[in-house]
Amino acid sequence: MKDPFLGISEKERKKILQLLEVHIYKYKKGQTMLSTIKFDNIIGIISSGYAEIIRINYNGEKNKIEELEQGSIFGSILSSIDNYDHEIIATEDNEVIIIDYDRLFNYENTNYRYFNTFLMNIFDIVNERIKEKNERIRILSKKTIRNKLLEYFNIEYGKNHSRNIYIPSTYNDLALYLATDRSALSRELSYMKDEGLIEIKGKRITILYK
Repeated sequence: MKDPFLGISEKERKKILQLLEVHIYKYKKGQTMLSTIKFDNIIGIISSGYAEIIRINYNGEKNKIEELEQGSIFGSILSSIDNYDHEIIATEDNEVIIIDYDRLFNYENTNYRYFNTFLMNIFDIVNERIKEKNERIRILSKKTIRNKLLEYFNIEYGKNHSRNIYIPSTYNDLALYLATDRSALSRELSYMKDEGLIEIKGKRITILYK
């Protein structure tokens, strides 16, 4: 993931934070983050540590829907945090920079080269996030688990031009991403393997079909 402060010196970084009049919060592992301001028009940047966005189902079950690492940005325009069934949890001690979204568009700040670099980095990250969301919509529009998997493989192949698809985290997370049951996903992968469509070795899935 691109760093919002890519190409910006530490001195310039501090100036940007001053121009934006940011708020900086620190959270301990396991703590719920931003519970009082998650409905506000803000952008958050994880400056250190990790967090995750979770969705709480009607039965109280919690599912991870997004991981936030150092450099990740989030907010109501990027993530589903503006309703009551989502929470942001610190998975490690972390530090978060909170920016009022409207302050990003203060015309006077564009007089500074480093601020324009920061804005371009933010826009690049937002565009990438929109692209990722559109990819997931393509996947979830498929009705069967197999067709969801085939669309997922097709997208990953298009990115890397490799028949080797690497599961980025766990198969549980893949099941959540595909909006399906972990056991049902395992069965479908097993069927596809038996049919000679794929090979599976750990987190690597090799596409055998044309």
